[in-house]
Amino acid sequence: MNIGKMMQQARKMQENLQKLQQELAAMEVTGEAGGGMVRVTLGGDHLVRRVEIDDAVWQEHDKSLVEDLIVAACNAAAASLAEASKRKQQELMAGMPLPPGFSL
Repeated sequence: MNIGKMMQQARKMQENLQKLQQELAAMEVTGEAGGGMVRVTLGGDHLVRRVEIDDAVWQEHDKSLVEDLIVAACNAAAASLAEASKRKQQELMAGMPLPPGFSL
């Protein structure tokens, strides 16, 4: 492989990574707990954007239940974001030759 082709591939990879960062920043994912009674939406920047709690949860008057549901919904959203991020990386980098030992 000649140096010109390597430089061209490096520029393409840099462009793809910038595109990936922009897409991830704009992304939102939602995690649920308690059969959808608690929903947490995370942005691609890993910040919580929204927390939605069904009125039925408040009728239980069980603080620890509400806390557990919020934690579970946050964790579900974080797992969804990690999976979506990985999928986006694979889509954008498909067909790009990577250096030995480097994988997505």
